[in-house]
Amino acid sequence: QVQLVESGGGLVQTGGSLRLSCAASGRTFSSRGMAYFRQAPEKEREFVAAFRQNDGNTYYADSVKGRFTLSKDNAKNTVSLQMSSLKPEDTAVYYCAMPTSRLILSDVRRAQRYEYWGQGTQVTVSS
Repeated sequence: QVQLVESGGGLVQTGGSLRLSCAASGRTFSSRGMAYFRQAPEKEREFVAAFRQNDGNTYYADSVKGRFTLSKDNAKNTVSLQMSSLKPEDTAVYYCAMPTSRLILSDVRRAQRYEYWGQGTQVTVSS
């Protein structure tokens, strides 16, 4: 059984930075992709960034491209999301997620394709 434990998050002013981390249990971490999604109040969960194991590439939502960086450390079983130039619209609960198998490219941004989820961490950006 895989468990994902998130840390980081908090309150920051517009233009500030935060770093989220997600620690995974289990020995399958190095062979799996990982992703971050976020959910703002009264909105659907949306894709933020993902590392795809099949091609070793990282994918970002257009809204965060150039501001967020996703990194994966297989030795430490962790994935981190470095967020810079934060905006009020980045305010949300952020979730890390892991699929049970490698994903085809068209599934990388679909929350339904990820079976394991962290508990979520709140990010609030004040204007």
